[in-house]
Amino acid sequence: MTPRRRAVNLATLLTQTARRLPDRDAVVAGDRRWSWRALDTGVSALARELHARGVRRGDCVLLHSPNHVEFVQAMFAAWRVGAAVAPTNSRSTPAEVAALARACRPAAVVCHSAQTGHAAEIGRAAATLVCDPLWIDAAGDDAVSRVAPLDGNGTAWPDAPVEPGQHAWYFFTSGTSGRPKAAVLTHDQMGFVVTNHLADLMPGTTEHDASLVVAPLSHGAGIHLLPQVARGARSVLTAGRLDGAEVWELVERERVSNMFTVPTILKRLVEHPDASHRDHSSLRYVIYAGAPMYHADQDHARAVLGDVLVQYYGLGEVTGNITVLTPAEHDRLRPDGVAFGTCGRIRTAMELMIADVDGQPQPAGTTGEIQVAGPAVCHGYLDNDDADRDAFQDGWFRTGDLGMVDEHGYLYITGRASDMYISGGSNIHPRDIEEKLAAHPGVSEVAVLGMPHPEWGEVGVAVWVSADGPDRQAAATAEDLRGWLEPTMARYKLPLHFLRWPELPKSGYGKIVKREIRDRLVAAGWSNGEPGDGR
Repeated sequence: MTPRRRAVNLATLLTQTARRLPDRDAVVAGDRRWSWRALDTGVSALARELHARGVRRGDCVLLHSPNHVEFVQAMFAAWRVGAAVAPTNSRSTPAEVAALARACRPAAVVCHSAQTGHAAEIGRAAATLVCDPLWIDAAGDDAVSRVAPLDGNGTAWPDAPVEPGQHAWYFFTSGTSGRPKAAVLTHDQMGFVVTNHLADLMPGTTEHDASLVVAPLSHGAGIHLLPQVARGARSVLTAGRLDGAEVWELVERERVSNMFTVPTILKRLVEHPDASHRDHSSLRYVIYAGAPMYHADQDHARAVLGDVLVQYYGLGEVTGNITVLTPAEHDRLRPDGVAFGTCGRIRTAMELMIADVDGQPQPAGTTGEIQVAGPAVCHGYLDNDDADRDAFQDGWFRTGDLGMVDEHGYLYITGRASDMYISGGSNIHPRDIEEKLAAHPGVSEVAVLGMPHPEWGEVGVAVWVSADGPDRQAAATAEDLRGWLEPTMARYKLPLHFLRWPELPKSGYGKIVKREIRDRLVAAGWSNGEPGDGR
């Protein structure tokens, strides 16, 4: 008989830190500060309340709120009682959140008080609820602040025992269409992720550090929070929408040493005037992930901040643990014929393979699908056998991204398999085109995609945003951009159309959404291979 094994509950990260550093700051928001003792006792009180309302080990608690200290409290309270959390993006519509609720079947909902319509839709969608919602940033009998105040008082509630493979987090993959997919992150898997983040992304992090939260805690920023809790580093919350002036004031005031962001947000922050005159010398690790960052934008960020950039590549299903590019490696020379830089080397205790269409390993310098294996890979998808079959091949997780490795094992992402289009029989990957266009001084953002054409099958369309600012040339035209590409790119790769938009659509996590660009082009009257007049 195999002996029963026990995993470590993620709530134990907080339990241990609160015991070790009870009076140090855990969370800062505006002029308010909460100690590790206050956060820990508040989590225990909320865990007790969830249990009293019928939430049990193995249940799911859906969290819907913008960043808030009570969101953090609710995450750890759900884990402490033995439940999994299902955080949803606060920018999602009620209908979108209801679809997620049908996928994860929550027993309870913790929702921000400004989003009662979302909670109502969840209530209609989920027959599994065992209690009324608890409310973040609220007053009244069902307010988190009333049932579980963060006042440092109260008695402990023990962390529920968990086993290997027990669900901890239902991580909804961004940019999906149709039936929502929830990657199942387990307590033991996430324990590895926390350790790996501390080893590979933020070595040397201690209770003397501070982390600024500028992205939604419902996604990558929530993962990034966990290593801070493990080491006792305080997390500093911004007031709401991204505000460069606020960010750089907080970095200076709180002596912020690390932050997690995505390329589009990092680009906006380093272009803000306050980045040049606020003191950001405390920064050691500015971590960016979620999408490729163009080389021109990397160079500008490094010129403003110094060598503090840390890039990682990793999907939600592999929880950020595929590759890492440290500050010292951002100058690494790329191989001949590769137009863009590396996203780094494989993470500690993980394995990567470049595979052909049959799943066979390919040698260095050959482009194929990026597949990964190791303890950071998710448990699979919640109640979705079809997605599991599509995602795993001979034990490897298929990322759907295309790339190659050099002779030293550094990875270069060439694009998404789904982004590739075929024009006149030739396969075209937009990444190279986008990199070159992003280097033009008049381009702020760009996305290249294939659109239907009666003769060529598909043609390239470059949708771009003009750059503004004293050191930028904002008067670029489509002809300028075409001329910029022609000397360095085969003619068949040149986009047929160059469309300037005031902004590009982005997901709630700051990633450019090409599917929405395509939908807008169609809605504007895309016909016979030409853009419509409604754009």
